[in-house]
Amino acid sequence: MKNLYRTVALILFACALALTFSACHGHRKIERLDVPGATYDENGELLYDPDYEIKGEYEITFWAKNDTNLVQRDIYLKAAEAFHELYPNITVHVKMYTDYGMIFRDVKTNIITNTTPNLCISYPDHIATYLTGENIVVPLDDLMNNPYYGLGGSKLKFDGPSFEELVPQYISECVVNGAYYALPFMRSTEALYVNKTYVERLGYTLPDMVTWDFVWEVSEAALAKNDDGTYKVSGKNVLMPFIYKSSDNMMIQMLKQLGADYSTDKGEVLIFNDTTRKLMLDISPHAKNKAFSIFTVTSYPGNWFNAGECIFAIDSTAGATWMGSNSPLKEIPEEQVVEFETVTLPIPQFDVNDPKMISQGPSMCIFNKDDPDEVLATWLFAQFLLTNEVQNAYSRTEGYVPVTFKAQQSEEYQNYLSRSGEDNDDYYYVKIDAAKMLLANQQYTFITPVFDGSASLREAAGQMIDEVVLANNRKQTVDDEFVTSTFERVSTLKKLDQIKVSGGKEGKQELGKLPAASVALLIVLPVVWVILGAFYLKERLAEKKKQKEQNK
Repeated sequence: MKNLYRTVALILFACALALTFSACHGHRKIERLDVPGATYDENGELLYDPDYEIKGEYEITFWAKNDTNLVQRDIYLKAAEAFHELYPNITVHVKMYTDYGMIFRDVKTNIITNTTPNLCISYPDHIATYLTGENIVVPLDDLMNNPYYGLGGSKLKFDGPSFEELVPQYISECVVNGAYYALPFMRSTEALYVNKTYVERLGYTLPDMVTWDFVWEVSEAALAKNDDGTYKVSGKNVLMPFIYKSSDNMMIQMLKQLGADYSTDKGEVLIFNDTTRKLMLDISPHAKNKAFSIFTVTSYPGNWFNAGECIFAIDSTAGATWMGSNSPLKEIPEEQVVEFETVTLPIPQFDVNDPKMISQGPSMCIFNKDDPDEVLATWLFAQFLLTNEVQNAYSRTEGYVPVTFKAQQSEEYQNYLSRSGEDNDDYYYVKIDAAKMLLANQQYTFITPVFDGSASLREAAGQMIDEVVLANNRKQTVDDEFVTSTFERVSTLKKLDQIKVSGGKEGKQELGKLPAASVALLIVLPVVWVILGAFYLKERLAEKKKQKEQNK
């Protein structure tokens, strides 16, 4: 029996040790990439081989996004062809999407089946979600620093930008958990598109930067009607003075301008606060009076704006080609278009001396593959998309701006900006004004913290404004009780209480749900100690009994 106890105890203890090592050495995310042609020295620093070249033939997939814009589609395809001419052993297959959300959904599906693309256009919020998988997204730090194939590397067969030639605000947006997991591709912000003709007709002078109070005041004044029921400012039967395309950006930027809480980079959700409550209550009367509306009610503001049925329309600078009487991409019949002067301004501010506006636009992330050369081939193409030729061509399609100083300051791009108004197509003045506005305010742009769940928080921010507008349309009362119930409903619907909070700046993730090995370990260890204790107690009792018998 004694040997049996010892045997069982030893077996269980060995199992516990095995589980301990299993729990400590389970799945991990990529911390450093196996860079082709590089080795680590004794200090952990990379030593790059200047003679290394990509071997073999590679076909890489690139999931791109365009706004049903055939010119953008052609730019992607031409870039793939031009890259193949430089690197004949690398072929790029481009798959087109018209919606970022569709790319996000497809990538998540393909992560499960291990069939991700090599490269995709995405937003940092989406990349943070991809990173919750194991070895999915490639960290780019070591690739960036490669003196031969990195940013501005000496062995590149094209004139790519160096790290210093990337706009700091834009490359910093690609940092997640302390490492670079993306490259910026294009950048935009939101713009306030103003029917200046109507503003002046109402007796107001349009400043260079407007306040929220100014927009609300003019919007309410525009509701005045003639005796026949038409609006005085337009003579039309329909008018929605102020329409905001993105409710989530509206709430996020208002909170940022007021210095109010939204979230932390750890993933702490702080949006349900008194400032958010006050903003919802302040917006409500304007929604009730029909001076303000949102995308979920009116659809695209550009259609209302171009028909002279909207005075203030806030949409992305990337949507500038849809805005204004002479816009090349307007979606309403010409007979419905009203002639007026369009002015493009930064979004409204609470303090015009301390402006803040959101930075948005697509980035590129690379997915890990078993073959390091395949990853390197993808990295080369991602850099190729940052060349002046691609950056300048794509930025001219809409109100985007290039993400490199190299492209922004190029003679070609500066010439493009200087030709504003030459025509209503390539040089459409509203589109170029939108780009100029962003270029002049790059230093005032910001992004929200990125973490797994930040995309849901963004949706929640917009839904709170949507709920206010929809409630007023239904003639419901919007008060403190309504706001409190909305907070609770939105938090539950978006599962914000389930977001895992990370360990902070060091990027250490909270334990969350323990791995199965760890759970087993916690069960087995107490059993081992109980059995060992029982064995020890039995041995002690046996010794005492033996001693007593000897003393008799």
